Amino acid sequence: MEKLVYLSWRGPQLEIEAYRERLLDAVAPRLIDAGAVKLDVNVSDVIGTIPRPLLLMGEGATLSAAVSLWLDCYDTRGPLEAILAEDAERLCGYLVSESIPQAAADRDWPDGVRSPGVSHFTWFEKPKELPDEAFFRAWHEVHTPFSFELHPRRWSYVRNSVLRTLTPGAPPVRAIVVERFRSLEDYTDPKRLFGSEEALKRSAEEVSAYADPASLSSVPLSEYILRS
Repeated sequence: MEKLVYLSWRGPQLEIEAYRERLLDAVAPRLIDAGAVKLDVNVSDVIGTIPRPLLLMGEGATLSAAVSLWLDCYDTRGPLEAILAEDAERLCGYLVSESIPQAAADRDWPDGVRSPGVSHFTWFEKPKELPDEAFFRAWHEVHTPFSFELHPRRWSYVRNSVLRTLTPGAPPVRAIVVERFRSLEDYTDPKRLFGSEEALKRSAEEVSAYADPASLSSVPLSEYILRS
């Protein structure tokens, strides 16, 4: 089974609430009928409830949704991309390798219901001259263990390494990360979001070891698991 992640920017004809409802009620069933074995959607409808998001960066400010779907073979993605493109002014798709350093093992809500809390969704490119070996060592072996100290209240952490770009014109991306927090307060209160000032300072100092800072984008999103 292969995982695909699509970043979507909605067309101007739809407000975010209407776009969310179309994704959940109309688009999701068609994606499942077209072959999506698993499907979850993260939507930017939560931004309006946060006066000043602490970690809103880059193109995260304009992203409408991130759609993750799993196919038996990504060669069959064409009809699903066409469905996603219908309401999107811009669609960027990526084939990824998923790993879960921190799983949320206590899920108690059904498919189709908004997940509690909030997703912190991030994507970035690696520095151009950085070899893959150094990139993965700094991101996976150094930053991932440290991230538990940086965000001690984090609920789950899904780490996607990008294998290839799928849609024409999509910018290069090497990493797509989804970090879940149990409550909005855990995300919006700096004292709860970060473990300490020292950890936050270290994070800022080390980010360029694995990410191109100019390419960093992030945004808080609402999660809907539509087929688990």
